[in-house]
Amino acid sequence: MALLLEHEFKPLPADKQIETLPFLEAVAHLPPFFDCLGTPIVYSPVKADLTGNIKKIRAVYDSNPAKFKTLQNILEVEKEVHGSAWPKTGATLALMWLKRGLKFILVLLQSISDGERDEEHPNLIRVNALKAYEIALKKYHGWMLQKLFTGSVYALPYKSDLLKALEKGKEVKEEESIEKIHQFLTRVTPILDAIYEMYTKMNAELSYKA
Repeated sequence: MALLLEHEFKPLPADKQIETLPFLEAVAHLPPFFDCLGTPIVYSPVKADLTGNIKKIRAVYDSNPAKFKTLQNILEVEKEVHGSAWPKTGATLALMWLKRGLKFILVLLQSISDGERDEEHPNLIRVNALKAYEIALKKYHGWMLQKLFTGSVYALPYKSDLLKALEKGKEVKEEESIEKIHQFLTRVTPILDAIYEMYTKMNAELSYKA
């Protein structure tokens, strides 16, 4: 799974303090995942959003690496600096949307890894993509965006083509690709869960629609 495993995420430490720089360096290689889904009119904006939010967080980190060593440091400092405008500002807002894009990727891959499928069309990934959208993004999108995404599932690639794209064109047995997806999920899921937990604890989660 060349695209997913090229750049490893550091294991989640016991205190769940995620170091900003290693996290950004690892996640910066994930936006091309959306190229593997085709349908540019739908997924290109998601890819651009992911990339843009990574850049916003990186800019804040680069402004003072010592102060913003961990993702929690970023939220804590911005909460103090921005006051009532927080959390709808700065890197806090960027990370909020970034985690949602990552959640979409992880739920989609987890669903494929778990073998969830339309039994009449086992090589389609509509079931997986709709589940990912429902869980990660739908409630944050307005009616038009929801319609666009729901319609896009009919233009998604076959599962076999998606797995090949994730292997960067190499022919690999499906079970080998699924095992690599499992490895990726094992590394990244605890990190994403910790970020969601941090937003809940700090009351930084927002539910407005894009």
